[in-house]
Amino acid sequence: MKGWFGEVQGTLAKKIFLDANVYIDVNNVTIPTQNGTTQIDHIIVSRYGIFVVETKNMSGWIFGDENNPQWTQSLFGQKFKFQNPLHQNYRHTKSLSDFLGIEHDKLFSIVMFWGECELKTALPPNVMTSGYISYIKSKTVIIFSDADVQAIVSAIKTGMLPKSRATHRQHIDSLNQRFNSKTACPKCSSPLVLRTAKIGVNAGSQFYGCTKYPACRYVAQRETS
Repeated sequence: MKGWFGEVQGTLAKKIFLDANVYIDVNNVTIPTQNGTTQIDHIIVSRYGIFVVETKNMSGWIFGDENNPQWTQSLFGQKFKFQNPLHQNYRHTKSLSDFLGIEHDKLFSIVMFWGECELKTALPPNVMTSGYISYIKSKTVIIFSDADVQAIVSAIKTGMLPKSRATHRQHIDSLNQRFNSKTACPKCSSPLVLRTAKIGVNAGSQFYGCTKYPACRYVAQRETS
């Protein structure tokens, strides 16, 4: 329910503050990928680019780093780990770029935290608790024609999977398979390779790392029996 409420807040903000003739939004989009599916909270298509928005409705203090696979929520003296939403949204933008056949640099990633939370570490400007609409409007270079915008929206609506319980179950199964995979990166779908840590407290231990490093920094510990 909290996640759903955050998505609703994002939808209402767009409806109120963005010109619907310039910014066309498609919400709750599930698209097929090379290794399953990916689910995107909001896609906003405009002549200024395609904005891909990941929403989080959270309370407390948020600690994170652009490169770390997990961030931390501190709430009422307890700490909870969650997936780095920048990594999460990178997969969304990359998958959508491949799906549409559009260069990745024409898509803009936004992570928006709704709710009573505070970002306690320095993060990139596309991670925010306010200024969501201002960030979108700050992009003023025309990338697409009006005809391009309509074609992109049509392609998304035609190719996306239906909004149904069956699609939701399919996506959950896809997530489970992807994050249990030892061959494909769940972040960018590139192959994983078994590596050995050479320095630090984990020196000598083995882990799975993405072959796209340093562009993609996903790692997973190797299970030992």
